[in-house]
Amino acid sequence: MGEGLEPKWGKVLDQGLCIGCHACTVACKAEHNVPLGVTRTFVEYVETGVYPSTRRDFQVTRCNQCDSPPCVYACPVTAMFQRPDGIVDFDRDLCVGCKACMAACPYDAIYINPDNNSAEKCNFCTHRIDNGLEPACVAVCPTQAIIVGDLNDPASEVARALSKGKPTVRRPEKDTAPKVFYINASEITLDSTQPQRRTLTATTQLEDKTASPDKKRAASSTSSAAAAILAYGRPHVVPWDWRVSCYSWTKAIAAGLLLVLPSLFLVGVDIGMAWHLWGAVLSALFLGLTGALLISDLTHPRRFFYILLRPQWRSWLARGAFLITGFAICVGLYGLAALLKDETILAIVAWPTIILAVPTAVYTAFLFGASKGRDLWQSPLLPALYTAETVAAGAAALAVLGIALGTGDMSYEVITAVLAVSAGVSTLLAGSEFLMPHPTRQSRFAADALLRGKFALPCWAGLVMSLAGAVFATASLLSGAAPLAAVAGLFFLTGLYAHTHAFIQAGQSVPQS
Repeated sequence: MGEGLEPKWGKVLDQGLCIGCHACTVACKAEHNVPLGVTRTFVEYVETGVYPSTRRDFQVTRCNQCDSPPCVYACPVTAMFQRPDGIVDFDRDLCVGCKACMAACPYDAIYINPDNNSAEKCNFCTHRIDNGLEPACVAVCPTQAIIVGDLNDPASEVARALSKGKPTVRRPEKDTAPKVFYINASEITLDSTQPQRRTLTATTQLEDKTASPDKKRAASSTSSAAAAILAYGRPHVVPWDWRVSCYSWTKAIAAGLLLVLPSLFLVGVDIGMAWHLWGAVLSALFLGLTGALLISDLTHPRRFFYILLRPQWRSWLARGAFLITGFAICVGLYGLAALLKDETILAIVAWPTIILAVPTAVYTAFLFGASKGRDLWQSPLLPALYTAETVAAGAAALAVLGIALGTGDMSYEVITAVLAVSAGVSTLLAGSEFLMPHPTRQSRFAADALLRGKFALPCWAGLVMSLAGAVFATASLLSGAAPLAAVAGLFFLTGLYAHTHAFIQAGQSVPQS
């Protein structure tokens, strides 16, 4: 060990020595009682070239034991943590099952254990390391393709292996500083987007069937990414389903209602206490739905209060929980002031309500941005998009509410104008995805799935309906036909959910291993 330095455990995988025997996978499963259907370490087969010039490469995939681990920063309850020796470990008894760590991991290394519903991954066999033993995978590897040791000790075997070879890491652009290094590895195996993917049941095969055999042979070689096929691998798991899409939608409505109403009140728009009261009631309803969706998405829903009792403050999920709680208190106070018809109290409560409504609406953009495993979500426009969508969602809900409360005064025209402008701006920002540069292959693949692939229909439908909302709201203003504003609100809210769902699902559609 280097003098005065704490040990820092690292691992070298020599792909040139790996024979794809799966001994490491089996040993890991046996050592940790890993259930069927999930793995902590896995050997994938990538076949390259066109017959007769073909070869098979092996890719050992597992937790990369990052020095800057995004899963640790994403976890809201410190269930994922980093030990002083650099090993990233987990505590299954603290895990709430939010799956934020899975979204954050750029290596698809984390899974939900179907037996205990907690997030797990390779933890370097810490129980063996602490007792002076090698990890199980190292002990059984027949070719010594796996080497572990102290990276701070220049005399260690792992340090010597790194000094002799030309080590590479997976996804260095993510700045996670992985401590799992590959030597003699094919570039095709390190990049999950290069091999064309074949399902384990072989129901799909993404080879070019239109090219002639001569053209294929001429264009390919043993290292050709165009001829690479993932012949054996794991199915890609999408951590967040429709509930996350729906939570983003309900939260936008809840925050938008009490962002628009207090703002109108503070600038002197006389909208009537009934609007403020029913706006607060609707906001509370959608905020309650937001909480219910968030809790139902947890694999440990009974542990939801852990997020409030032992938060990990770098996590935007933990920050969001406190923002929603604070905003919920403001919603209650705002509704009470409206019920009492006390404008003085309403004016006092309006300021903290607005101040908390904005971050409540926007924090999801930063939550997605911190998900380093989902490149499509790294757009710098997301905070602006979520702000515009929240204002538009609030105005849209108020436009629909106007059918019950009345549409005959000037204040309803102000709401319609807010809807027209904010719906137009949010649609423009959402549509800018067509023009935004996508710097990584993962982001380009996800953008293609969003704009032209599996999620194109809800994406396009959502954008068209959102734009229709802006158009109908404008038509309502120009024609004086107030009911058109309610139609505009319904169009925008429907389009908002469709596009939000497409965006969230497309961002998770690209495998990371």
